[in-house]
Amino acid sequence: MTVYFIGAGPGDPELITVKGQRLIRSCPVIIYAGSLVPEAVLEGHQAVQRVNSAELHLEQIIALMKSAHAQGQDVARVHSGDPSLYGAIGEQIRCLRELDIPFEIIPGVTATAACAALLGTELTLPDISQSVILTRYADKTAMPVREQLAALAQHQATMAIHLGVNNLGKIVAELMPHYGKDCPIAVVHRASWPDQDWVVGTLADIEQKVAAKGFRRTALILVGRVLGNDVFSESSLYRAGHAHLFRP
Repeated sequence: MTVYFIGAGPGDPELITVKGQRLIRSCPVIIYAGSLVPEAVLEGHQAVQRVNSAELHLEQIIALMKSAHAQGQDVARVHSGDPSLYGAIGEQIRCLRELDIPFEIIPGVTATAACAALLGTELTLPDISQSVILTRYADKTAMPVREQLAALAQHQATMAIHLGVNNLGKIVAELMPHYGKDCPIAVVHRASWPDQDWVVGTLADIEQKVAAKGFRRTALILVGRVLGNDVFSESSLYRAGHAHLFRP
């Protein structure tokens, strides 16, 4: 018996991996994050038990896994996006290790990747940014001292900020000294869902644009000069005259 932590992707049910879909359809027990995972992801399942974890606390979730293990049943534990990013699977894994219950993580498409696709941009452009910082705004859960937003902003790398749209004004104030007021920024609401929406602006005007849209939750903030930038060097990968293993 195995507990499979499955990344369902950002919302579009077609963005789940083939392996993740296969396991959801074959596991007799499904525990899914109902507030974030669309019902369409669960279509075709043959589970005898399907539970929405949004209504449960950790101990109840572990109890379900423990019960399934005792009955020799595999569990599809379905999370949104990729479960290794803000999926709260760490504490579940810790409990499973203590109980000696096998588990496996099935990666999923991240919200950051879905937003980049929606905006039609590459997040790592030569000469502009070769790093992507995935982080969150310190609200209910504190951030480590060295990971304060202002400290990360000093790198001027492409940044994806989760769980921060309600504190957009504070975020802009911390980013502005490092990125500049003309730096492009996008706020994407429910990327890849049928009701997805977004705004693109600069650090100087993004607050007004987001306020006009009324975004309050389930939004990702992307900031960096890769957004809408066509002035950059070509990568060496496809440059004529650049030899490598497959193109002498």
